[in-house]
Amino acid sequence: MREYTNYMADRVKTMKGSAIREMFKRMADPEIISLAGGNPAAELFPSDELSKIAGKILMTSPTLALQYGTTDGYPKMRDCARARAAKVNSVSENDTVLIMTGANQGIDLTAKAVLNKGDKIIVESPSFIGSLNAFRTYEAQLIGVRVEDDGMSMDGLEEALKNNSDVKMIYTIPTFQNPTGTTMTLDKRKKLLELASKYDVLVLEDNPYGDLRFSGGEVPTVKSLDTEGRVIYAGSFSKILSPGMRLGYIVAPAPLAEKIEMLKQVNDVHTPMLTQLMCVEFMKKYDIDKYIEKNRELYGRKCAKMVESMEKYFPAGKVKWVVPEGGIFLWCECPSIDDITPIVDKCLDKKVAIVPGSNFATDIFAPSNMFRLNYSSATLENIEEGIRRIGEVLTENL
Repeated sequence: MREYTNYMADRVKTMKGSAIREMFKRMADPEIISLAGGNPAAELFPSDELSKIAGKILMTSPTLALQYGTTDGYPKMRDCARARAAKVNSVSENDTVLIMTGANQGIDLTAKAVLNKGDKIIVESPSFIGSLNAFRTYEAQLIGVRVEDDGMSMDGLEEALKNNSDVKMIYTIPTFQNPTGTTMTLDKRKKLLELASKYDVLVLEDNPYGDLRFSGGEVPTVKSLDTEGRVIYAGSFSKILSPGMRLGYIVAPAPLAEKIEMLKQVNDVHTPMLTQLMCVEFMKKYDIDKYIEKNRELYGRKCAKMVESMEKYFPAGKVKWVVPEGGIFLWCECPSIDDITPIVDKCLDKKVAIVPGSNFATDIFAPSNMFRLNYSSATLENIEEGIRRIGEVLTENL
């Protein structure tokens, strides 16, 4: 077979596929219990409602649904996104709302609009692999700042900004962070903005899980605290409606949004009209907040079941974790070992899948003693059985 490495752009030669993707290939086995993904609970999808809505749209407005649309999004869909952002005070009169084909597209295009080769971007360590790979694609230098139990370390952030005069942007998932599930305190959010202002950098706030709080009190978004127009906000309908519809949005200051829109025009012209119309009709016909409340209630029960099972089956004193107040992830650390990879492999042998922490690091080749669990997509029964199997492996190997 032809050797294609010489044809590849330098920026992709060193990119490495995530263990999550590789794991999914092995998870074709129907006997495997997956606590590895990030899927919403399929039982919550409003499939009947969306089926009727789609049928009606295609019967009554086929041209609108099947023809090209505008790059910034169907106007009524933009109104829906603006309303969701306004609900958490994350849009101002100086902001533009752009509809994205998933929030991750918005993060990617924001990075493309902001980052030059060699630019530095501060990220939480660990952080969402999709965003980290987007930043790597544009050949940015990733500077990791550790995530503490209450969000990104502000001492670490200040140190990183002090030691790197050319940081362009800070990327944060402050609410129910992926992968740790932690939430940044209000004081830390204020401090983050204070530091961003002092060192004159942009902030990219990713908030796909903010609607999924099932305990504790609400914390204002970073964007809602911004008085200088330096925060770009990424929101999503994937976790509250359907990930397959690929609907997200970016809220950004108008001059930056204009450039992001141009890049989207090149990228995919526009987000599919049919799914935009379906979302608009669903939001008009049904109470989305009541639907979100069902998500919160179910995820709260699933998280409680996972924590209860961990306390029951994990070897006492050998695994550390922080109980999240929302979202879909729980993060574990095994202080007595250096590399979780052998344990991940042995868990797969026992037909249960978890994700090693190295996937979420700025240096994906460095060993990690941490792993991520997901509780949203498995049944209550499978959560307990999966944790029992993991507990067996941990007991044997720690």
